[in-house]
Amino acid sequence: MDYKSDLVKKYLNDVLNIPSPSGYTQNIMEYIKKILETHNVDYKVTNKGAIVATIEGEDTEYQKTLSCHVDTLGAMVKEIKSNSRLALTQVGGYMMHSIEGECCKIHTRDGKVYEGTIQTTKPSVHIHSDARELQRIPANYEVVIDEEVFTKEDTQKLGIEVGDFISFDPRVKMTDSGFIKSRHLDDKASVAAVLYIIEYIKLVGIKPKNTINFFFSNYEEVGHGSSAAIPEKTKEFIAIDMGCPGEGQNSTEYDVCICAKDSGGPYDYELTTRLINLAKDNNIGYKVDTYPNYGSDAGAMIRAGYDAKTALIGAGIFASHGYERTNIKAIIETIKLIMEYIK
Repeated sequence: MDYKSDLVKKYLNDVLNIPSPSGYTQNIMEYIKKILETHNVDYKVTNKGAIVATIEGEDTEYQKTLSCHVDTLGAMVKEIKSNSRLALTQVGGYMMHSIEGECCKIHTRDGKVYEGTIQTTKPSVHIHSDARELQRIPANYEVVIDEEVFTKEDTQKLGIEVGDFISFDPRVKMTDSGFIKSRHLDDKASVAAVLYIIEYIKLVGIKPKNTINFFFSNYEEVGHGSSAAIPEKTKEFIAIDMGCPGEGQNSTEYDVCICAKDSGGPYDYELTTRLINLAKDNNIGYKVDTYPNYGSDAGAMIRAGYDAKTALIGAGIFASHGYERTNIKAIIETIKLIMEYIK
């Protein structure tokens, strides 16, 4: 089958540029709703704000659910300092130095958006002789707001308060050589793949063997994205997330990565083996791997007590939870495997 990488890239560029740290995902969910409505796909919104889109298959009793998560890493305002700057608290797990010097946006509760930069409290080597030795911990970081503010009161007059969300500039870059560099490829590469798959199924008129549910999770980065509202007839659940290329790992940026085991233990043997064989039989570029510090929506579902086989797949994404990179090949191979699984 011919899968159009330009359309995948369009979806990816769109979703990467919609801020959506965990807890602040309403805007990207509205975008997804519009796509689903454009293609006449039935969906429902859960009480927690996740979206479950359903494409009916020949067998409506043995259903398969595939998840991807729209939420990303981010931060919140912890304190407004006397010097007008913002102390922050992390949303999700990342190394603080990975956001040092990054542009960001502050999203107020009344809908205003302000720009700023994340800096250490000692950002200049010309001033601070110990700048290089400063511990890279949250307490030593602050947001410098791009407004003429000098005091805590000045900042509050803008409408900024404790608890406002802070999103990071994704810095999306797509190269002629097929590489995609951006924050939040975890897991927006998968979101783009799923949106493309939904459009492809509807336009081509594919009738899946089993009813397929696409679960757009919105709290994965904080651990409970798919812990509720999984369609009750789900017998198989695949988290479409990411592979982790790096030292000592088997994953690459060019393949779909099939995770056999993560921090929560092994994934279902039969389902994982079936995905491996589908990749082999259809000449899909794949790598099997295990990840030592990793959890997924499939794990959250199992811990919540659901009874279903689980698996984890995704495009290989380098430097996860930092400024990430992948190649369009990895996303296309992921799409190919999902389509073979659905068929």
